[in-house]
Amino acid sequence: MSDIVTLFVSASTSSVKAERRFQKSDSVEHIKSKLELVVGIPAGSQRLHLKDTNGKDVCILEGVDTLLGAFPVEDFFGLFVENTDVTATVGEFEDVSKVEKFELSAEEYASRQDTVRAFKEKMKMGRFNPDYEEKMAAKAQEEEELIGAMKVGDRCEVSTATGTHRGAVKYLGTTKFKDGKWVGVQLDEPFGKNNGTVKGETYFVCPEKYGVFLKPKSVRVGDYPEEDIDLSSDDEL
Repeated sequence: MSDIVTLFVSASTSSVKAERRFQKSDSVEHIKSKLELVVGIPAGSQRLHLKDTNGKDVCILEGVDTLLGAFPVEDFFGLFVENTDVTATVGEFEDVSKVEKFELSAEEYASRQDTVRAFKEKMKMGRFNPDYEEKMAAKAQEEEELIGAMKVGDRCEVSTATGTHRGAVKYLGTTKFKDGKWVGVQLDEPFGKNNGTVKGETYFVCPEKYGVFLKPKSVRVGDYPEEDIDLSSDDEL
């Protein structure tokens, strides 16, 4: 018989629901110390209720040095942690609105030397690079030129994370989900990510998993006819 049991942990003052493994040789005191990190209830304020797979009470784990194996515990039983602190409220450790926030004004943040902004400025990264605006303008011009050479309905070949695929151009232009110019393509096979709709905005319509949006440099238009899928096999007659 295994010395390890899997229990489903829940608590009276926390929305935490977790699956944890315990050794039957663990003492009640040791279990409470481990649960403190899971449910946020101090070990001294915990009362542990063992429940069966139907959620019915089995017993209370009592005794500081009593071992888990001394109780009628089985795999996939529930372990409900009751907070005996009467001043505690449900979710008191989860309500971030009660946490005092550290805030800085834009001027204070800009004057600090220990921020991500200060590091980027020192290393001349991103918008702090003297050539940033020029590079962004060149990139936008390149996208304009590539988009200008395409039209909706063009056959194309595209490069995606899943490889090279063929399809047809269905959309050209800007989008609400990200800056810049984008090309919406309906692939010939279901290697896409959507059906032409992204975050509730429809740019074109196609079957699910056939639509994909790509930057212009990843799309090549031309004579790319739909490829036949050969279902025949020399091994089958």
